[in-house]
Amino acid sequence: MKGKHRVIVSTKRLKYDFEIRRNLTVIRGDSATGKTTLVDMIRDFVNNPAGTSVELQCDKNCFVLEGSLWKGQLTELSDSIVFIDEGNEFIRTEEFAGKIKETDNYYVIVSREALPTLPYSVEEIYGIRTSGKYGTLKQSYHEFYRLYGAETYRNARYVSCVYKKKAEYGLS
Repeated sequence: MKGKHRVIVSTKRLKYDFEIRRNLTVIRGDSATGKTTLVDMIRDFVNNPAGTSVELQCDKNCFVLEGSLWKGQLTELSDSIVFIDEGNEFIRTEEFAGKIKETDNYYVIVSREALPTLPYSVEEIYGIRTSGKYGTLKQSYHEFYRLYGAETYRNARYVSCVYKKKAEYGLS
């Protein structure tokens, strides 16, 4: 899985335009930032492309993985971008982590919580922010921004900690 894949998901009022760079991307953020809306729009397009106002442009097939049948659905998907919303408990399991390693898909996971079973890069953790005006009929654009990355570490200050022996504090 090499290269970048641009995903554009839009309606008359909303537009998400972002690139997938690695096999595992995490989207984080507070409530009402548009994370679940993105997944819902993709689900609408996949389930009923002719009967929805959602447009999806991507060089890969996009799908939403969810529910108790996720294992069966996952075995059917290949060379795709798979979106998963945080309400799916299976994303926190070791079984899920093992299954996705066996595939050639890209994964975009929406989660406010850490996912310790998954091997994702801090450079591929994004938030969503909205540009444009609320309360109008103009299209509002959602952009992804890196929460962590190379710039974060360049500007970080390192603090060294000195630990004393428990005995010095009277602890055993």
